[in-house]
Amino acid sequence: MERFRVLIVDDEVDFLEMMVKRLKKRNFDVVGVENGDEALQVLSKEPIDVVVLDVKMPGMDGEDTLREIKRRKPLVQVIMLTAHGSVDSGIENMTLGAFDYIVKPADLNDLIQTLEHAYEKKLIHERKVRHAKIVEFNQ
Repeated sequence: MERFRVLIVDDEVDFLEMMVKRLKKRNFDVVGVENGDEALQVLSKEPIDVVVLDVKMPGMDGEDTLREIKRRKPLVQVIMLTAHGSVDSGIENMTLGAFDYIVKPADLNDLIQTLEHAYEKKLIHERKVRHAKIVEFNQ
């Protein structure tokens, strides 16, 4: 699979640094930030394919950040990550457009597999958008 760009958003700095380091060792193009505002700044300046987003953060929480990501960049796939998982919040985030919902501590191999599936979904949606634009242009 081709390299794709991942953004990790988590206010737990030790966890954030560890995840970025571990994914870089696995040859991922990854950047990490500590809150939703920083995530939105990165998304406005850099191409990002998949976001791993902590649900509980001070300030702009994960749900609000998810809403704003999907409003600004609807094709970016978002994986919600929490140490405080509940079925209700997982379902709510999925209805808001999250790709998946993972409970910390996530197994690295499971996370990588989810990242790859999220990227594949983004590629499929991008192809559909390109095809729709071609069809619209040719009409």
